[in-house]
Amino acid sequence: QVQLVESGGGLVQAGGSLRLSCVASGRTFSSYTMGWFRHTPGKEREFVSAISWAAGSTYYADSVKGRFTIFRDNAKNTVYLQMDSLKPEDTAVYYCAAPHGTFVVPSPLPSSYRYWGQGTQVTVSS
Repeated sequence: QVQLVESGGGLVQAGGSLRLSCVASGRTFSSYTMGWFRHTPGKEREFVSAISWAAGSTYYADSVKGRFTIFRDNAKNTVYLQMDSLKPEDTAVYYCAAPHGTFVVPSPLPSSYRYWGQGTQVTVSS
């Protein structure tokens, strides 16, 4: 079992920055691919970014590429999402997620992830 707890959301003006954190517990964090997704009412859950277990590979949705950065600190069991140049359309609840197995190739599909955090709200005002 993996428990995930996000933090760092909030209200920010367009053009501003936020850093989300996701602390994992329960298993060997360094063996897990980690992903970030977001959800707004009336829409499907949307892939944002993912990072492989050893941070050798990172992936981004086209909508955030060049503005968001995913990174991890395995010593702290934490994955981060640095969000810069935020836009109103980035407003959503952001979730971190982990797959069931270890050493899984990162995927943009929510169905590839078994464990989810409770989410943290990000609101970007225009």
